[in-house]
Parts: sequence; structure tokens; C-alpha cells
Amino acid sequence: MRSAGYLALGGIGCVLVLILMVIIACTAASETSVKPASDVSVTLRMPFLLSFISSLATITPSPTLMPIPTLTPTPSPTMTPTSTPSPTMTPTPTPTLTSSPTITPTSTPTLTPSLTPTPTPTFTPTPGPTPDGVLRIAHVPILMYHYISAPPPDADRYRRDLSVPPDRFESHLRYLQEHGYTSISLSDLVYHLTRGTPLPSKPIILTFDDGYVDQYTNAFPLLRKYGFRAAFFVITDFVTEERPGYMTWEQLKELVAAGMEIGSHSRNHPNLRGQPLDYLVWQALGSKEAIEYYLGITPRFIAYPSGQYDDQTIAVFHSAHFWAGLTITQGTEQRSDRLFELQRIRMRGRHTADDLDALLHLDW
Repeated sequence: MRSAGYLALGGIGCVLVLILMVIIACTAASETSVKPASDVSVTLRMPFLLSFISSLATITPSPTLMPIPTLTPTPSPTMTPTSTPSPTMTPTPTPTLTSSPTITPTSTPTLTPSLTPTPTPTFTPTPGPTPDGVLRIAHVPILMYHYISAPPPDADRYRRDLSVPPDRFESHLRYLQEHGYTSISLSDLVYHLTRGTPLPSKPIILTFDDGYVDQYTNAFPLLRKYGFRAAFFVITDFVTEERPGYMTWEQLKELVAAGMEIGSHSRNHPNLRGQPLDYLVWQALGSKEAIEYYLGITPRFIAYPSGQYDDQTIAVFHSAHFWAGLTITQGTEQRSDRLFELQRIRMRGRHTADDLDALLHLDW
């Protein structure tokens, strides 16, 4: 603003100087050519010059200073848009903050499935029916069979003793049916002893040890014919190895589908009495896991190989969530305080239907 004023005043000064120079030049020329008559002419010219100069000074600054105010509004609109970056920065952090809660729901469903399959395995171990604290004793015969076939000519004495021909086995089933016996499962017996679940008037349990193939080819069709169920105790390593003379896993699946129970007879049929703890765990869990894997069921009963066991054997199988154990002790008395020592009646190849009748009526 001040520079523009200075320029205007400088212009006025230049004009005044030029005018003075012109006047002086004219005065000098007149004085040279014509001598003044008197001092009165000089006196008259001085007021004229002064009034002329003052009029120039009055008129000239007005138009020069008028455009100066027009420069004032020019920076005002220029400065106003410079403040626009402040609203531009405001929305930038807003979407960044709103995306943080999006991570929370994403991680929540991811953690839930990873925890549900680990605590929910295919075979959930359960301790069995919870005892109600009542001591119960039930007289339930548990028949123990092995081979259901005629022994070969070169059979040893054990094979001949334990081989029940199919026609004799059928006579046993016919006798039981005609005399009103009802086959029950081992689970039914355990629930009766621990919870008081009622049983039929004449219950009986049929069991088969070792898992021989003739139990599938000869005993299984007869069981279905007479409407009886049974429990089969298999040596799991022999089944997995597909040893000749033993059932396969596919055949055992058919038994399960027909309502039969499958129990453990150990991995490889050893004497379990006096064995180290880790060996017993290997036998118990190994046979249990094989049955679970191949058949999709959890075995709840162990038939001790050759009837050999001790307190540590019972403790290991109980801790592996087995419900009961079967011995070869002769008798029919089953007790709620001795679930891992259930008694059985051994059926031999020479036993007829009459022999079966006598065994069932013995005062054990």
C-alpha cells in the first residue's frame, strides 16, 4: 500500500518539476527579448504560478490513490480455501478405527471350532452307570463258549475240550428258548447291579472268547434264528493281522449291526497277572482303541485271557473306562461290589442240553 502511494507522489513531483522548468524557460526568454517595464509584472506572475501548482497537487493524487483499496479483497478468497485440508484429514482416521471391531467377530468363531472337536472326541470316555450305593447280588448265568465247530482229527486236548459242534450248540439254544430264558447284554447286568434296573424273570448271558471265525460262520446264524444276543471277546492284534481261523473286522461289523456286544480279550492273549503297569496299560488301551477305530464302538468289558488277572489288572482296565471284567470262576452269583470279577459257566464240547439244564440248576 505504501509503495503504491510513494509511486503516485513521485509521479506528481516529476510533473511539477517539468512544469517549473518550462515556466522558467519561458520567463527567461521573455526577459531576454523584452525588458520588464517595472516590478509589477513579476509580482503578478508569481501568484498565478502558485495557484497553478496547488491545483495540480489537488487534482493529481485523487485518481492515483483510488485503485489502492481494490487490492485489499484479493488475498481474502485466496486464504479461505487453504483451511480446507482440516476437514480432509478428519475422515481419514475414522474408517481406520471402525475396522478394529471387525477383527473381534472374526477371531471368535475361529476359536470356537478349534476347541469343540478337541474336547469332543469321537469316543467320549464315560465311567459307566453311577452306582447308587446299594449292594446287589443277582444270580445271572453267564455261559462261556469258545469253538463252535467239531474239532479236527489232530486237535489237542484243549481244542477237543472247548469245541462245541454246531448241532449241539443249537440244542442249547433250543433248550433255553423252550424254558423261557431271555438273553440280556452285559450292559443290562451292570445297570441292574449298580442302579437297580429290572431284569427279566430268567435272564441269561451268552459269551464267546477269542474271536474264532466259526463263531461268525456257525454261532451267529443260530443266534439270529432263535432270537438271542451275545457278547464276543476278541484278541485285537490277531484280528488286525488277519490270522487264519479268526474273525475279520468286517465280520465283526456285521455282529455289531445285529446288536451283539464286542469286548476286549487283550491285544495278544497274554497272562495279565503280575505284569508291569505300562504293559497292562498297553494291553488295555491298545485293544480298546483298535475296537473303537475299526468298529466305531467303545468296548466296556474285558474277559481276562485264561482267567489270569490281579488287583493291578483290574485297576488299569477300570481306569481305561471299562465297566466290568469276566473271569473263568465257575458260578452264577454276580455282585455290585465285584463288577470286575463276574462269574461264568464254562461250556465244554461234551455238554448236552441235559448237562446245560443241570449246570443252570446247580447251587453254586
